[in-house]
Amino acid sequence: MKKHVNRLIRGLRNKKISRTNRLEREVALRELTEAELFDVDYYQQRYGAFSSDLAAFEDYLCKSGFANVNPSEKFDTESYLRRYPDVYHAGTPALLHYHQKGKMEEREIAPAHLRWHPKDNLVAVDNSSWAQQRIAICLHIFYADFVPKFAACLKAFPCNVDVFVAASSEEIMQDAERQFGAIAQVGKLQVVKAPNRGRNFGPLLVEFGRQLLDYDLMCHLHSKKSLYSGREQTQWFDYLNQFLFKDLHVVSCLLRLFSDNPQLGMYYPTSFWMMPAWVNHWTCNKPFVQDFVEQWGLDISDNFVNYPVGGMFWARPKALEQLLSQSFDYEDFPPEPLPNDGSWLHGLERTVGLLAEKNGYQQFFYYPPAGQFTTDKSYIFAGYHKPPESLFREVSNFEVVSFDLFDTLLRRRHTEPDYAKYCLGKYLTEQGLVPSPQAFVSLRNDAEFALRQAAEFKGDVSIDQVYQYMAKQLALDEEQANGLMAMEFDFDLEQILPKDEMVNIANQLAARGRQIWIITDTYYTASQIELMIRKVGLQAPRKMLVSSQTGLRKDTGQIWQWVRDYLQQQGFSHIHVGDNVRADAQLCGDYGLANMHVLHPLDKWQAANQPQVLSTAKKMDEQKILKWGRLISNHGRYPFFGE
Repeated sequence: MKKHVNRLIRGLRNKKISRTNRLEREVALRELTEAELFDVDYYQQRYGAFSSDLAAFEDYLCKSGFANVNPSEKFDTESYLRRYPDVYHAGTPALLHYHQKGKMEEREIAPAHLRWHPKDNLVAVDNSSWAQQRIAICLHIFYADFVPKFAACLKAFPCNVDVFVAASSEEIMQDAERQFGAIAQVGKLQVVKAPNRGRNFGPLLVEFGRQLLDYDLMCHLHSKKSLYSGREQTQWFDYLNQFLFKDLHVVSCLLRLFSDNPQLGMYYPTSFWMMPAWVNHWTCNKPFVQDFVEQWGLDISDNFVNYPVGGMFWARPKALEQLLSQSFDYEDFPPEPLPNDGSWLHGLERTVGLLAEKNGYQQFFYYPPAGQFTTDKSYIFAGYHKPPESLFREVSNFEVVSFDLFDTLLRRRHTEPDYAKYCLGKYLTEQGLVPSPQAFVSLRNDAEFALRQAAEFKGDVSIDQVYQYMAKQLALDEEQANGLMAMEFDFDLEQILPKDEMVNIANQLAARGRQIWIITDTYYTASQIELMIRKVGLQAPRKMLVSSQTGLRKDTGQIWQWVRDYLQQQGFSHIHVGDNVRADAQLCGDYGLANMHVLHPLDKWQAANQPQVLSTAKKMDEQKILKWGRLISNHGRYPFFGE
């Protein structure tokens, strides 16, 4: 029977499941059912009614190369594909791989389990009006092979739609007009040629924005390919397309939910499960959306945000009225090539959900493992549930484990990193040297910024350089300046507490022979950092990479280039652990280095759905720092949920 299953896998890999022999599929279904690894009742309860057991099985085979759907209580698809990335990259259905090869190779499986439990469940009920909604399907097609993919979805769509297409070439235009124009469900068809400017949002807003306001609903999709691991990967697109446009059960339900619930304004599936845990973070994109913040009155103070990762979604056009009614030209969008992250378009993608909410609408989502629609926004933290023993097991597989320091191995009693400066400012205010503590904090930070600017933001500055600079502003001699510098450090050192579980993990790793590195961006000297490390009880021998000493920072990527080159020479395996999404995770990963992002205490506070109570971006409020800082620090002591 193995040869039958092997042919089935090859057929699936070549996207020809419908052409594989029916008998081969039935044989695989029977064997997997007998092994209790495929449970038809379990599958149908979650993913829709199917005409036969074989139809349900084929649905799983089609989805499970890219979606975290489960075939039974005894097999967790996501666990298998995460544990064995070779299976994922091959696009092979996890359960078939295990049955044909994995079991013989003694690969491990896990029972199905939900990594996140939605707090509510939106149930779609049939009504007489859902199919009467005026629907616009907006497609941006850059790659020609996506025309037949979208055409197949349109042919199966459960009601009539108008279709708006922005194509990258004349050939794609002609193909889209020919294929889409022959589909019975398609009413109005508008096809335009769009320049390579603005990615998927540019054509949508320049060509179709105002027209879309005449519709009840719109669906925005685009051709998307990811190139990595040496071959073209479409799993991310397949996932989004499946649960936005292709899956008849999901599409019928979301249309009914929109029809029955006028408060629902935007829909998309939960973020692609193979993306990093921090994918719903603003990363470096907040500066690019200040115009939207001012025009629309958006609040972007949180670091994590719900948004359609990948830029594909359903929405009520009225929920996005300010955006769709605005006049855009292609010149308004940044030219290619764009960075992987950090642009106006990456920022815009993160604002559409906030705009819908600002206009009084709710976002809702589909979570494939549960087969459930929900308005619960907490899925963005689903990747941050990890008990200490699991964290230890994951990082102990590497020969070198590097840690960020602040908010990773140690914490501050009152959370706020500038509170030491504020305390020094209080002292200087009493001495009549500055008008207020806040004035000193501003003076101190401005001095540091001026030094960085003078160095053209290359390398790093140290705290003694900062106080040498400030000595001139405050008319201090060298001894006085050094005294104030020591006071700032002492105020901060007094605040330092261990993140106990993290320090214990580092010590245990060292006891098992792992190399421990500390990599930190800081103005403190290496000797000052050493005092902090001793205070929190890190006993492990360690390699110190302190930016004020090396001149290499994480947030510029310079230290990661050095780490990569060093590790390649030495042949060590390595993982980095840190709380800063940009410096510790994204840039680290850009240099091909394994990393694990952990939650900053303020982010864990947000993840626990606690109110925003400690915001000192513009002016420090000592009462709030003293009242809330200790709570946030204690809550965030362990940077995951599951302590």
